[in-house]
Amino acid sequence: MKKTKLAQGHSVSASPGSLRECARRCCVFSPATLVAEMALLFTLVFGLAGCGDSEDFSASLTQYVDPFIGTAGKGNTFPGATVPNGMVQLSPDNGRSGWDWIPGYYYPDSIISGFSHLHLSGTGAGDLYDLSFMPTSGVLKRLEDDTKTVYSRFSHDQEEASPGYYQVYLPDYQVNVELTATERTGLQRYQFAGEEANVRLHLGYARNWDTVTDSWVQVLNDSTIVGLRRSTGWARDQYVYFQSVFSAPFTYQLSDDGYQVETDSVGGLNILLEMSFDSKEVMVKTGISSVSVANAALNLNTEQPGFDFEGIRRKAENKWQDKLQTVQIRADEKAMTQFYTAMYHSLIAPTIYSDVNGQYRGTDGLIRTSQRHPRYTTYSLWDTYRALHPWLTITQPDSVAGLVNSMLDFEQESGLLPVWNLWGGETNMMIGYHAVPVIADALKKGISGIDAKRAYAAMRKSGMQADSVLGLYRKQGFIPHEATNWSVSKTMEYAFDDWCIAQVAEQLGQEKDQQHFAKRSAHYQYHFDQETRFFRARSANGQFKLPFDPLAYHPGDYCEANAWQYLWYVPHNVPGLISLLGGGQAFEQRLDALFETEQSTEESPDWISGYIGQYVHGNEPSHHVPYLYQYVGAPHKTQQRVRQVMDELYKTSPDGLSGNEDCGQLSAWYLFSALGFYPVNPASGVYVLGSPVVEKATIDLGDGKTFKIRAVDQSAENRYVDRVELNGTMLEGFDITHAQLMEGGELVFYMTDQFPEY
Repeated sequence: MKKTKLAQGHSVSASPGSLRECARRCCVFSPATLVAEMALLFTLVFGLAGCGDSEDFSASLTQYVDPFIGTAGKGNTFPGATVPNGMVQLSPDNGRSGWDWIPGYYYPDSIISGFSHLHLSGTGAGDLYDLSFMPTSGVLKRLEDDTKTVYSRFSHDQEEASPGYYQVYLPDYQVNVELTATERTGLQRYQFAGEEANVRLHLGYARNWDTVTDSWVQVLNDSTIVGLRRSTGWARDQYVYFQSVFSAPFTYQLSDDGYQVETDSVGGLNILLEMSFDSKEVMVKTGISSVSVANAALNLNTEQPGFDFEGIRRKAENKWQDKLQTVQIRADEKAMTQFYTAMYHSLIAPTIYSDVNGQYRGTDGLIRTSQRHPRYTTYSLWDTYRALHPWLTITQPDSVAGLVNSMLDFEQESGLLPVWNLWGGETNMMIGYHAVPVIADALKKGISGIDAKRAYAAMRKSGMQADSVLGLYRKQGFIPHEATNWSVSKTMEYAFDDWCIAQVAEQLGQEKDQQHFAKRSAHYQYHFDQETRFFRARSANGQFKLPFDPLAYHPGDYCEANAWQYLWYVPHNVPGLISLLGGGQAFEQRLDALFETEQSTEESPDWISGYIGQYVHGNEPSHHVPYLYQYVGAPHKTQQRVRQVMDELYKTSPDGLSGNEDCGQLSAWYLFSALGFYPVNPASGVYVLGSPVVEKATIDLGDGKTFKIRAVDQSAENRYVDRVELNGTMLEGFDITHAQLMEGGELVFYMTDQFPEY
């Protein structure tokens, strides 16, 4: 049967029998849940039918978010409970390791082994999974390859998720589990139907690169525990202090590595605390901190002084609603779900790292205090500088200064701006120094609260660091392939970062620096081969590396791409790239070939996904490419390809993302493109026009200003743009500026099913 998504994120079959089933479920749970469920049924029957005709979706935007999108296929997202940029991501884990289980949960799996408090959204490497709780009853089921980990089967028919909420029934233990969260705390509600009511806390639970290096737990009384889980992995020295308080008293057994202890506290590497309750309903609230148990308790007492599951859930949903309604759209049902789920994913990371009193554990190990804003972590910068951070400058500008200043504080503690910052530390994952374009973009757009001189000094330091690879880049103009992996990609991405530094140097009157970094921004040309017209790896003596196959994935040469995909990575000088490729006509033909050339010489790695010819949407280096047709007078091809990507590579099913979500970047591409424009150069303050899928959109700019978008006669067939008007005046070019957008007004696309004559 067709399922109808309710305002709170519940799904019920739209039939009388299913409505009775929902009512039955309401009676099983608490009176507060009953009231909420019946209100939802009222909304279903009487309210939602007409909402598509309304100009204002602000009352029910969370209903369009499906947290299961991206939990299958390549997306690597998690379905659990979190709030915007929350420190806590309370979500189920299947108990397995491997690529598909990087976020802890993989939709095709059929078991759950626990509910842990920290997760990553859409990354290509796995870590966290801290503080794993598991409710049980009766005989325990154990994994064959890891008997320390218990599990229960589960069914997606008895599982649901919505912003700030997750629920699943575990039949092997006859327990219903519900999760919700605040910024720094998680709240779980277990309802037991079996004879026993037990809860396990397994501090030794570790998957995907994560290894416990130290942990301890202490039972303070019959309802409160405290402790530490310290681990190494992608986050190299991660401290998670915690306090957990239960709504009912318990008796307990403590063990370390299988050996029972008779004290109320224990330290070790594989600690298990098993608690038993007389109550059939047990709630557990947990506060966490990187600093201390005292701070974890402070976070918990501040954000959750009581046990009000429905109240905390409502607050979490309201926080999502407040964020989502900054952009209100009208579109078909599929686009509504894709858009608001993308917006949801775009607001999960970066995550808050500091406690309610501002304290956090610095990169240098010292306890520090952030005074003006939360300290943030989880920066997937190689991905997110391209579209996520520009998106935030439009839709969440008040948060941008805190995000930038957190990176500047990181530089003060560690000596360099972050590359891929996780739980306060540096992973050095991926390439470039891509904090630089994020900062440059914020400064260009006039985001207040950032010290431009301090920011420029940190940017310049990244560009002039005494790294051996960067030394070769500065000396020779390129990086020889003998020196490092990804040599071509590194040269090209350093060149873009250098362009960003040059722009800020010019803005601050640093003429000598501006000239120096502007010259370096052209270093991508050193890798260009006139004969093959590809960017290729070179030896220190200048010779191009042989053999060469533009379809092959050479990890020594290109980062998550091949020569076809890195051919287009000159976002700061598209006219220069056009010239290198022989002019406008040759450039257009080469773009056509990109989308039409199939993979033939070798099977691509499993982390390369989302193909249209050699265009790969699942990997970030390709994201700006469909918009390049605009630069050579072929806008209809941009419009065609952008729509093709949205139609074919974004779906509303669990496998609805064509690649890793990468902390919001894949979603940010969709958000921009659905509205009809995209930042080809993400630090230029310019957006290149495409083909919107929304009928209408209103962006709340604050201070009473809005920017509206209309797509007249937009449809699946009418994907081409006849003309565009900004505030009633026809646009002559193919872009708009950030300044124009932030002034407010209206952008109108007049759509057609024909290739217009240009």
